[in-house]
Amino acid sequence: MYSSDIKQVNSEIMPSSLVNFEEFISLTGSRVELVQEAIDLGWLTPGKSATEELLFNSTHIYKVQKLHRICKDFDIPATAGIIIVDLLQRVDELEARVRQLGGESSRQAGT
Repeated sequence: MYSSDIKQVNSEIMPSSLVNFEEFISLTGSRVELVQEAIDLGWLTPGKSATEELLFNSTHIYKVQKLHRICKDFDIPATAGIIIVDLLQRVDELEARVRQLGGESSRQAGT
């Protein structure tokens, strides 16, 4: 899924741009411990409200949904899941870059 797809999917499931911790857990279907570990490792960096309440955006939701699914499907710890999610994101970015470069080279060949 590409970043534009992520924004579209998350705007459909979440009308507000930020959600609190309880809403986040509900939207992601994840365990509190998994989310807390992702925060403790610095992989997930939620914002904070004026009252120090954690606030999460649509990117956080997508990342944790993917992390939760991978950890559950493969029965692996959060740290391993985080590495996999990061690698999958990197692959998506590289594939997008290859497509972009492919389009640039075909345009240059036509000139």
